[in-house]
Amino acid sequence: MEILKMDGVQLTYQTPDGETEAIRNINLSIEDGEFVAIIGPSGCGKTTVLSMIAGLMKPSGGEIFIEGKKVEGTGNDVGYMLQRDQLFEWRTIESNVMLGLEVQKTATPENKEYAVKMLEKYGLGDFKKHLPKQLSGGMRQRAALIRTLAFKPKILLLDEPFSALDFQTRIAVCDDVHSIIRAEKKTAVLVTHDISEAISLADRIVVLSSRPAIVKNVYTIDIDGKPLERRENPKFSSWFDVIWKDVSR
Repeated sequence: MEILKMDGVQLTYQTPDGETEAIRNINLSIEDGEFVAIIGPSGCGKTTVLSMIAGLMKPSGGEIFIEGKKVEGTGNDVGYMLQRDQLFEWRTIESNVMLGLEVQKTATPENKEYAVKMLEKYGLGDFKKHLPKQLSGGMRQRAALIRTLAFKPKILLLDEPFSALDFQTRIAVCDDVHSIIRAEKKTAVLVTHDISEAISLADRIVVLSSRPAIVKNVYTIDIDGKPLERRENPKFSSWFDVIWKDVSR
């Protein structure tokens, strides 16, 4: 079932020097439960696409739909996970996870119980009264993901969520995040500069051109398994070569 549709989406910035066309006629359909990665040259508008899906920016042309309903602004349908975990250092992990519910004004006893159960389910139950500084980078990122999922968004947007981590931690956290998203049966859209990361996580990879961004190609990745297992698959290097050439030209 289609959960997200971008229909002829365009974006033009108004600047003192005139107009700058950033996004040109993007058409994209994403199915419920899919994990889709968006890659492309630096500055091509990848994060801008996420911002429009989230309702933070309004397209200059075209329309975006979530479950058939036009996106007119921000709402509870979309969860947005940023590059850094954005945990408040003075709040406990449990309190940080509740923050999204508080902001959305949905901190009901039922939703709070759900959030606590997620902490326990994904290995943070013993750390819920700890402060963020007492957790590893990977555990902090897991807490940030649970905070984003606590209000049960239909679509999860990931804007380079692993870029602040060292390489070894990044590999491990990719496995964690992938497992949680799959277990919770969430639809996810990832923006990344890292082709290896995209191949290891995504069902499909959308390659954008340089600005003004159009969809150059969409690749269906035929590798099963968790991210680390995918990286060890013989098909991995072949996919890397194909997508690297596409992004580079």
